[in-house]
Amino acid sequence: MSFTPSAYRPLFTGGHRQTLYAWARRRRFPRLPDRVARYFDVAAEARVLAHCHWHPNPADRPTIVLLHGLEGSSLAHYMCGISEKAWVLGWNVVRLNQRNCGNTEHLSRGLYHSGLTHDPLFVVQELIERDGMQAIAVAGYSLGGNLALKLAGELRNGAPAALRAICAVSPTMDLARCVDALERRSNFIYQWHFMRNLKARIRRKAAVFPGAFPLEPLGRIRTVRRFDDVYTAPHHGFRDSADYYYRASALRVIDRIRVPTLIVTAEDDPFVLPAPFRHPSVRANPHITVAMTPHGGHCAFLERAIDGYDGYWAEREIMRFAAAHLEARGIPSAGDRTQAPSLTLRA
Repeated sequence: MSFTPSAYRPLFTGGHRQTLYAWARRRRFPRLPDRVARYFDVAAEARVLAHCHWHPNPADRPTIVLLHGLEGSSLAHYMCGISEKAWVLGWNVVRLNQRNCGNTEHLSRGLYHSGLTHDPLFVVQELIERDGMQAIAVAGYSLGGNLALKLAGELRNGAPAALRAICAVSPTMDLARCVDALERRSNFIYQWHFMRNLKARIRRKAAVFPGAFPLEPLGRIRTVRRFDDVYTAPHHGFRDSADYYYRASALRVIDRIRVPTLIVTAEDDPFVLPAPFRHPSVRANPHITVAMTPHGGHCAFLERAIDGYDGYWAEREIMRFAAAHLEARGIPSAGDRTQAPSLTLRA
């Protein structure tokens, strides 16, 4: 089915201004009920925490799985904002923390990375096979957006019938290009923010797993690229940061996506540049809808709040897109469940 994004009317222009305002602005979520903790044992030495919101008889409701960005968590404002919108529409919500995020360093011996699709796939499989969920959407912001797109591309034609939609906001789907942009002088504040959090995480990991993560190099690391050369790439078996960025980028497999997919991005995003979204592999894929706006910044997309709508346009479009694809395909009845097949990722 075709999907037409609604018009976006920015509250104000300027990519940095939108990005920083959305990051610093305090939000409240009065219609979101208390969260329930759930743990997923995604690997022998890795457990991830999800904060969930379940309606009565959850298998009879659609479910959205949310993926946060670099050094974010299930408590990020956009994770809660989408959750509230989904809940009001009758969806279950699974706000997934990536490995070590959300104060869970003690649950996993290893680190996460930008292309670690194993974990969200495991969660989707468990929701289908153990919980009987029959309609699932996956939505991610920034790094989480790259994960969502890469997951769909790796599944190719083997995505489960229950996976109805993929949504990505400001996805870092060409990691090398994003890191290049992050190193511009104008983006110093973002690089500093990421590095402060990444270094703090390594120190926490070293405290929980003595000897596993050397601290001596930290004092010489100033950029995300260098952090990935020293920690991320060798820890996950990549040759170096360049190899990691290539293999972990969703752009490499985006032509294989067969699940209805929405990408929301802005031309004035400070470090997720517009060129990859104009790539032929994106534009020629009929399963992908790209909503590229002139303004919106990185993971912001604020417009004027009115009549109960809080003005977070990207969050609203995610739910419009996901709901539209449920309506187009219909939700199977509770009595019409089948055992989901084992799913395999093909890079």
